[in-house]
Amino acid sequence: MNPASKTLKSLMDFLIISVVAVAGAAVVHYFMLPFNLTIGSIPGLAMVVSHIIPLSVSAITMICNGCLLAAGIILVGKEFGLKTIYSVILFTGSLAVLEAVSPAPASIMEDAFLDMLCYIFLMSACQAILFDRGASLGGLDIVAKILNKLMHMDVGKAVSNAGLCVAVSSVLVFDLKVAILSVLGTYLNGIVVDHFIFGINPKKRVCIISKKEPEILDYILNTLQSGASLVETIGAYTGNSFREIITIVDKQEFRILMSYLEKVDPDAFITIYTVHEVHYRPKPLRQRIKPKK
Repeated sequence: MNPASKTLKSLMDFLIISVVAVAGAAVVHYFMLPFNLTIGSIPGLAMVVSHIIPLSVSAITMICNGCLLAAGIILVGKEFGLKTIYSVILFTGSLAVLEAVSPAPASIMEDAFLDMLCYIFLMSACQAILFDRGASLGGLDIVAKILNKLMHMDVGKAVSNAGLCVAVSSVLVFDLKVAILSVLGTYLNGIVVDHFIFGINPKKRVCIISKKEPEILDYILNTLQSGASLVETIGAYTGNSFREIITIVDKQEFRILMSYLEKVDPDAFITIYTVHEVHYRPKPLRQRIKPKK
């Protein structure tokens, strides 16, 4: 990627992070605070602590996030830290502004359960977008990112496990109904976060057995500019030996590839799998070999 493209991508990342951070603050203020829903999060923990220590929710959130950010920078990386520092400052700043403008926000849905559902889906979308951009709203998102990197734990499960501890603490200062809704909301939030995260950039693993293998392989490498692997396989019915092409493509490339395969070899044997995450290091061009004709 050339410098101009990197700069444009960085600017786009920070623009998206800015919009999502402000939106996240609004979601917390208007869907979580009215009924004191302590859905597992740092703002939720701040709501509980604010009944013990005379500080605002935004101030306690900033203090907790500051401590977790230090851990995130050390354990996850500087890029995650820088982007998250920006989003956390904007998030907590927006939350402080909303607190000043509307100290006692009224429930939009006028129902605790509906507020919980709205909070879960809207905040999960915000979390997923930020995770995709290498950032976070801080708090338990940082804990989840650390657990995801060090222990390969699903992001949703990591958020749920940490969040349940926060949700249960709500029983100390709020009634049992709030505590039950908070625990239920935290559990559902983890499931929905995983759904949003894995749904942002799904990829397809396409396995192809075809008599047109050289042409198809050349198309994948040189037209789609994608990678591929070749696997020797033997058909159990005929005993014939084949070379299977395996490639992983995004949604747009998948449509293009399937259209090409339909034209070049309608009889090709194709299996398709959904891939949620791919880790690889691009190989230098000098290591690349030309496909056999």
